Amino acid sequence: MKLINKILLGTGMLAAASLTSCEDGLTTPTQSSFDESVVFSNYTLAEYNVFGIYEVFGHTNCHRGRYLPWYGFNTDIELYNNTTADEKSSIARYSMTATNGQLNLANGPYNELMGGIERANLAIRGIRQYGKPAGDPEMAALLGEALTARALLYTELLKAYGEVPARFEPIGPETIYLNKSDKDVIFKQLLADLEEAFGYMRWPGKSAATATTDRPSLAFAKGLYARLALMASGKSLRPDEGTVGTGNLGTVRVTSDPELQKEVLYPKALEALKDVIDNAGLSLMDYEQLWREFNNMDITAGKEVIYVIPSSDTRGRWNYTFAIRTEGNPDWSQGPTSSRGGTAGPIPTLYWKYGKEDVRRDMSCVNWKWVKGTAANVAEPAGPNDWYFGKFRLEWQTKSPYNGGNDDGIKPVYMRYADILLMAAEIANDPACGQRDEAYAKKCLLEVRKRAYKGNEGLATAYVNGLSGQQAIFNAIVDERALEFVGEMLRKQDLIRWGMLKSKMDEAQAELKKYIERTEQYAEFGPAVWYRYNSDNTIELYGYNEPATKDVAPEGEGWICYESKDYFKFTSENKETGEVSLSDSAKKKLASFYDNDPDTRQWWPIPEATLVNSQGTLFNDYGF
Repeated sequence: MKLINKILLGTGMLAAASLTSCEDGLTTPTQSSFDESVVFSNYTLAEYNVFGIYEVFGHTNCHRGRYLPWYGFNTDIELYNNTTADEKSSIARYSMTATNGQLNLANGPYNELMGGIERANLAIRGIRQYGKPAGDPEMAALLGEALTARALLYTELLKAYGEVPARFEPIGPETIYLNKSDKDVIFKQLLADLEEAFGYMRWPGKSAATATTDRPSLAFAKGLYARLALMASGKSLRPDEGTVGTGNLGTVRVTSDPELQKEVLYPKALEALKDVIDNAGLSLMDYEQLWREFNNMDITAGKEVIYVIPSSDTRGRWNYTFAIRTEGNPDWSQGPTSSRGGTAGPIPTLYWKYGKEDVRRDMSCVNWKWVKGTAANVAEPAGPNDWYFGKFRLEWQTKSPYNGGNDDGIKPVYMRYADILLMAAEIANDPACGQRDEAYAKKCLLEVRKRAYKGNEGLATAYVNGLSGQQAIFNAIVDERALEFVGEMLRKQDLIRWGMLKSKMDEAQAELKKYIERTEQYAEFGPAVWYRYNSDNTIELYGYNEPATKDVAPEGEGWICYESKDYFKFTSENKETGEVSLSDSAKKKLASFYDNDPDTRQWWPIPEATLVNSQGTLFNDYGF
């Protein structure tokens, strides 16, 4: 039975396990049939309670409708497509407030994730106390899963909110209200938890519990360990020492905790990653097949995808939010005529960062959209401003077709094998690992690069072989992670831990300005764009890598000039003065990267509704 089919029952069991029998003073207390000792000494009931931990992901205002649609952009490769200033765009543009109506919710992601952590704490305590994991491998594996699930929930909190309260035991009278803790305390606990879990868990596909990617496996636990080690030892916005939860503005810096230095964490993280590479049985897939299976909701373990955020086949808003934009009511949607997808997309200039032979380019950067034609679904150019993530496609959902509502059933990829390889390359390339291993770093990088250059593997080999020295290889890994993971919302945390959030966004903004002004490498583009239809009704575009005019068609049959417009024209002319300036839409696009210095707004504020209910114990930092 699938995980999601058991989640609701698990939630009920969890609630029952937390109840205590009542006493009216006249009768002897009786033990509830769902007492913790009963629940957690029985594998099936204990497993249901572990399933209940994940249930928070599907809540309307947690990952389903607030966290996943908003966390991860803007960056140097991903941009919110709507340039109108409002509460939604303020999240992307680093001008969030604690009263933002999208996230200032009693059932918003902050409170829901904390609720999931409480469920995990109850399950961990119950299994340790009553499940006898020391003598029962199945109960031990369940304990490892609960520890990993708690680490996952805390990772999501740390990514979005920075410092948060440290809760590693079920809530009691003395711990109902807590202020934030230095995140180093949390990092150390999570890393220790995952190290413990390593001894309990199984590889993907090696047990019923790891047969699908919507439950954690040993590969995920080890990959999450490496991801947390990179976060913990990297740069981030931190309050001054000893001032967490006092309203301190903070600075971008690395931790001073000796236990969280790169020299301590990197060797252990690399060991974990090498174990996954050598023993998990995972491999890279054909890039297009990877995303076709993703959109068709294939969650079979043991291939490239290691973990997905779980939901039912009729829950979640990933493609609804991020798929190639669909306007009107296409054949694959039985719902309303309003548009779906395209909320965010790649920054237009990312397209030219790929080599022409890189198979990821046209899968990652799409400049066309679906519209409802008179007889069928057709595609047309989307305009020079709006680009979409081609990895995510409503039309590829054949197993459970999109029904046109607010949910699409897609389970977002949280970790895949390519990330394992590139994290291993990054760590092996660093002297902090103990002994820098350039050969191993290049080997891991090359594996990812060769998949990207399928059919042209020699180009990938020549590129990687031409790299020499730590900085050159690090720069290549920074670039490769952009090309590999665009749209998967990993970039923001990468840039934060590298200390590159603002600087890389500024570079991308300057590059976009060249594109808009058609200067330097973009000077010869256009001015027109031609397109023709492929057999699947998608379109081939001409005019992106060569000059094209509206009067001369490209060679071949079927080419259409896009409404004979000057496709790349981002300027407007004052009819009275003759002065030419950037159009309003171009100015808004350039201004949409951020409203405040991203390095001072790396985190979301804890919502006002939560602060008010904390009885004066919880406070925001960072100037919120």
